[in-house]
Amino acid sequence: MGITLGLCGANRLAAQLLINGAGATFPYPIYSKWFDEYSKVDPSVRFNYQSIGSGGGQKQILERTVDFGASDGPMSDQNLAKASGKILHVPTVAGADVVTYNLAGNPTLKFDGSCLADIFLGKITKWNDPRIASQNPGVNLPGDDIVVVHRSDGSGTTYIFVDFLSSVSPAWASKVGRSTSVKWPTGLGAKGNEGVTGQIKQMPGSIGYVELVYAMQNQLPYASVKNAAGHYIVPSIASVTAALETAKIPEDFRFSMVNPPGEEAYPIAGATWLLIYEQQRDAEKGRKLVEFLRWAMKDGEKMAPSLNYAPLPPALVTRVMQEADRIKY
Repeated sequence: MGITLGLCGANRLAAQLLINGAGATFPYPIYSKWFDEYSKVDPSVRFNYQSIGSGGGQKQILERTVDFGASDGPMSDQNLAKASGKILHVPTVAGADVVTYNLAGNPTLKFDGSCLADIFLGKITKWNDPRIASQNPGVNLPGDDIVVVHRSDGSGTTYIFVDFLSSVSPAWASKVGRSTSVKWPTGLGAKGNEGVTGQIKQMPGSIGYVELVYAMQNQLPYASVKNAAGHYIVPSIASVTAALETAKIPEDFRFSMVNPPGEEAYPIAGATWLLIYEQQRDAEKGRKLVEFLRWAMKDGEKMAPSLNYAPLPPALVTRVMQEADRIKY
């Protein structure tokens, strides 16, 4: 009897359709949850997602080595032109890049954009620099060197962060610019949100940027950041939602939501996208992908707040469902 049951179980696994994806680490916690929950909805399909960074996700979807890519930065016109077919950008959730650091006592700090840009440009090198101290009265800042930690891989988390720095600092925009991978003026590189989180935890005096959920899971402090309306805003679901509500979203869904005008909007926020060919080569995988997207928009979005992501507004969900219907298989 035991052998028979084992064989039946093996046959069921063998019959599962495997859909491979790769890309952004930013949404990895919620995608893992979605794929796990969806396996209960449709046991005939299994998702294998590799959290390798947005640059890797864009590269692999261009090479068609995966069934879908994932990125926190929209693909450039130049990259899209390399594709063997039309690639759709399907937004899923929005989240926050947070500025996290390792200082004794875990003080809650405040930064404006120009100060952050100059830290990551290597112009501000000490924690007790007057530009940091003036924004943080009453905080005992040490005279230690600031150790910048940044991503070493192509990253949508990086894209959101440098998109913000470019929008608030002409010096950053001209010297470094915005991309999933940039030439960093200073600092140490680490792979993935996981790698940056690990470096900051181990290294006193360090500062870096990670997705909100990684800072929270690792009990790292994170800063309030001054927004376009002049308010220091704590990153949260509410403040990311406020940023998302002001975003202008074009037909192709490639948009930025950094430094928006809203009074309560957190300024270093961004969406994340699934990258899917409009014309699917494998009919069965195409059908299952569309079914999954419909489930994600209807049921998966409800799971976003518990993992510290902002769900898409209802009007945008309707548009995304219409985009999913464009996928041919």
